[in-house]
Amino acid sequence: MAITRFAPSPTGYLHIGGLRTSLYSYLWARKTGGEFRLRVEDTDTARNNEDAMEAIINAFEWVGLNYDGEVFYQSKRTDVYKIYIDKLLESGKAYKCYMSKDELDALRARQEAAKQSPRYDGTWRPEEGKVLPPIPEGVEPVIRIKAPTIGTIEFDDGVKGYMKFDANQVDDYVIARSNGMPTYNFVVAIDDALMGMTDVIRGDDHLSNTPKQIVIYNALGFEVPKFYHVAMINNPSGKKLSKRDGAMDVMDYKRLGYLPEALLNFLVRLGWSHGDQEIFSMEEMLELFDPTNLNKSASSFNAEKLLWLNSEYIKAVSNDRLIEELKFFDIDLSHHPKRTELLDLSKQRAQTLVEMKKSITDILDVPSFYEESGVKKFVKEDTKAFLEKYINLLEKNKDDLYDVTKVEDITKPFIAENGLKFPQLFQPIRIALTGGTQAPSVYDIIAILGFNEVSSRLETALKRNFQNT
Repeated sequence: MAITRFAPSPTGYLHIGGLRTSLYSYLWARKTGGEFRLRVEDTDTARNNEDAMEAIINAFEWVGLNYDGEVFYQSKRTDVYKIYIDKLLESGKAYKCYMSKDELDALRARQEAAKQSPRYDGTWRPEEGKVLPPIPEGVEPVIRIKAPTIGTIEFDDGVKGYMKFDANQVDDYVIARSNGMPTYNFVVAIDDALMGMTDVIRGDDHLSNTPKQIVIYNALGFEVPKFYHVAMINNPSGKKLSKRDGAMDVMDYKRLGYLPEALLNFLVRLGWSHGDQEIFSMEEMLELFDPTNLNKSASSFNAEKLLWLNSEYIKAVSNDRLIEELKFFDIDLSHHPKRTELLDLSKQRAQTLVEMKKSITDILDVPSFYEESGVKKFVKEDTKAFLEKYINLLEKNKDDLYDVTKVEDITKPFIAENGLKFPQLFQPIRIALTGGTQAPSVYDIIAILGFNEVSSRLETALKRNFQNT
């Protein structure tokens, strides 16, 4: 039984890398009958943003990754952290450091000048037989962990395999600032231990933090969880993913017209696979996912793949679901008599809900503008004559126009009898009915709109001679 977590900092939106990490953690917890928890790492009060926190919660609700219990806020646990800081001080595994900022800056400058990695030099570290400097007046100390100076820090990573760090790579880092506020690596280790985390799945940008956190685990006698450090998501060029490439707010994907199932399906495949299968339901993800099968190498964000997946999900979900989703885009087909026909028609062509809305409104809205290039190409001197004849044909059969097949049955002979080619008739009709040349089948549009609306739009276009002024 795995207990996992996702632990964002509320300093910005939830991006897709974070959502992928939370998805992996969610799947592993649910598959094993464990728990998936949400913890907010908000101890950096200067950078916290309430709107960002709300956006993170909203993103989880949208994609349906339900977490167990209440949201866990680190900012409300400072008393707990102080208990463990005091324990470390009392046991001699942490100590007070009175080195000022100026002294630290000077130390760093000397180390950089000597081409050394900047690290604390242990001035205030208590050692047997060592005489510490006099405590300066007016300096509030920080608390530093007493890290091991010899040996190694080792752990078996579920993705990267056996990891080994020389202990001297971890210096006596600060676990509590001079104002008493604990630092990131300290509170992460405390909370993961106290929340009973068995498995920590996170991006491999946290790999360097792991030895520091293991120092805390060992100092307090906590059991070290299983770590899985997931390779990053790159852009198609192999560079860090930028907002332009897709690293934007998860909720931006909703605003762009993606379904949450499509986004989760896309993300689960960025670092994990099951044969050649591309489309996974949540049930299949839960059945098949195992973090030990995560890829060691970085994955590439493929916007075309995401669009394809989204189009497949749009085709697959029910029309009732699409009606509800489209309400977010200010279009409500709940009571439209032709809602089924509109949805069945538009979802075959749309890659996103935004495109689907446009396809629907292109049909339902009376055009205010005619595509000039289309008019120039398809509206000729004889167009008015055969369109007027076609309107008369539609009027004679107006009671049958609700059926696409019957519209086709009366139109094909008309084209043949008048010596026309299909584009000669259909493209002027498309322009008159929708304003453009890329709309769906004319037969479908006529069946949806009915005779009165079709004849009105055709007659208007003819009166205006398809002109916009």
